[in-house]
Parts: sequence; structure tokens; C-alpha cells
Amino acid sequence: MSQVSDNIEFLKALPKCEHHIHIEGSLSPELLFQLSAKNNIPLPESDAAYSSIPALHQRYADFQSLDDFLGYYYTAMSTLIHASDFEALAMAYFTRAAADGVLHTELSFDPQAHTSRGIALTTVLTGLSAARARAASELGVSSVLICCFLRHLPVHESLVFFESEALQQAFASGEVVGIGLDSSEAGFPARGFEDLYTRARALGLRVTAHAGEEVGPESVREALDVLRVERVDHGISLVQDEALMRRVAEEGVMLSCCPLSNVVLRNVKSVADVPLRVFLEKGVRFSVNSDDPAYFGGYILDNFVAVQKAFGLSVEEWRTVVTNSVEGSWCDQARKSKILERLEMVVEQYTLKA
Repeated sequence: MSQVSDNIEFLKALPKCEHHIHIEGSLSPELLFQLSAKNNIPLPESDAAYSSIPALHQRYADFQSLDDFLGYYYTAMSTLIHASDFEALAMAYFTRAAADGVLHTELSFDPQAHTSRGIALTTVLTGLSAARARAASELGVSSVLICCFLRHLPVHESLVFFESEALQQAFASGEVVGIGLDSSEAGFPARGFEDLYTRARALGLRVTAHAGEEVGPESVREALDVLRVERVDHGISLVQDEALMRRVAEEGVMLSCCPLSNVVLRNVKSVADVPLRVFLEKGVRFSVNSDDPAYFGGYILDNFVAVQKAFGLSVEEWRTVVTNSVEGSWCDQARKSKILERLEMVVEQYTLKA
């Protein structure tokens, strides 16, 4: 098998599908300060991290836990007010993603974090949809939207929001194609959200959930058995349960893994500790993603490079990873076929060069 070594050109050329990107998590300190000034939203003066852009970057490099990160995540979100803000946020991500070789992306967004502070769902969707249209026409990047529900909030609030007229219209029109479950995993089991997921599947929506990031494999099992998800976000603790890992492989459930995120949030000590090599050997499908790239110091290409440095994957192994990520995407088959054609071209070109 041809070895990739650290060939950045090959890794960049690989056509990528990103499944685990929280669009609010791509809000860079630079854009945060711009929006704060534009919308007259003061940042916390009591926290020295907000004294300057470099100081905030430095603080982002030293998160102690998921909850530590989430505090900054929700503070930054408060500067998003107008549809144009959400469009600027998404376009900044799309531009960077396209430069990294992303051809299709599935954006998670946290509408409850916006509606709870008086920002209408229509405002959020107007901005994101405008950016999605521009990304498709200007950058050649297709995308879908995933509405994530916040697991730390009372379950009944999620059910009420799910049934809201604006969100139901977004589901019916296809503007939002699926739901997810995010925020703090520890202490907030997925079991209470069973009714929400039953309603989502009844509407024909795609379903995923965060599981097995900061909690053990029982969280993954709960997502599969209770929520009946078709994809698991993170899922790295799956490696602790051999039988469950076999089941995930046999059922073709894909994990949307985020290596740099796992390191920054101290779920593992290094990218080499993310069990991607085991997943490859056991036939567990996974994609490589950036999660909240503005906070975790790496967009998708950075994650690809980190994986390559840690595991030294061959060309064939990258072909497997990318193929699985394409086939596990929520775009139509025609789009998948085009991306897979691009993959074969890249593999062939690199093989000829090697």
C-alpha cells in the first residue's frame, strides 16, 4: 500500500464531507469582536480573556473540560443578533472549509440558544440559508442543516420547540433535514429524549446524537437503543465495549469523530489516543471532523493532518475513511457519486505520483 507520510497536498486534495461541525463553534475571536462592536453587545469585563483577540485565542487553548468550553461558547453566541450575522458566520466557515477540500457539509446549529435570548428562528435560518445558497453557487459546497437540541435543558422545552410552527415549516420544506442532541453529556442522559426522536423519525427526519465523548460506551448504547440514531457524534468510548463495537460495525453506524476536539477537551491525551486505528481494524465506519474549530485550534484539514501524523494511514486507508464518510452523508446519491468520482481521481493521481 502506498504511504502518505505527511503529504499535505494529498490530504488537502481528498474530497471531504464534514458531518460534525457546530456552526456557532466556528465563530472566531476576530469575528466575535467585530460583532460585539457592531451590535453593541459587551463582552465580560471580569474575564481577562476578553481583553483582546490574542488573549481570547490563548484562553481557548486551555479549556479544562466540556463545561469550561461551553461557557465561552454561549457567551460568544450572544453577539449573533441579525440574519446578516448568521450569514457572515456561516460564510466564514464555508470559505475555510472549501479551501480545506470540503465538498459537502452538514451544519449543526443550536436554535434554543438563540430563541431563548429573543432571536427568532426565522432570523437564524434566513442567515444560514443565504450562506448555504452562496456556498453552493460560489464555492461548490453542498450542505444540509441539523437542528440540535440542548440536553441540559428540560426535555419538555425541547418538545415544545420541536412542535413550534417555524421549526415544523423548516422540516416540511427540507430546509432542516435532521435533529441532533448536544451540550453537556455527563449528567444528562439521552433517555428522556425518546419521545422527541420518535416524533422526528415519524416526520422522516435524519437522526444523530452526541454520545460516548465524555461518558462511557453505555451512552452510545443508549443512543442506539433508545433514540435509535443512525449516526453517533463522537462515540470514541465505544472502544471500551468489544461487543458493542462489533454491533456498530455490523449495522454500519457511522461515528463522526473529532480528534483535535477530543484532545483540547481532555477526553484523550493525544490524537494517537483516539481509537481510529482500532475502528479501522474492526470495520467501524467513521468520518473525521472539526466540531467547534474556532475554539479547538483546527478546521477539518488540520484534523486530517493530525490523524495522519498520529496513525500514518496509507492511501487505501484514507480511501476507506473518505468513502465511508461520503456514503454516510445525508445528501442525495447523485451528489455522493460525484464526490466519490473525485475521490478516485485524487487517489489515482497520487498513486501515479508515488
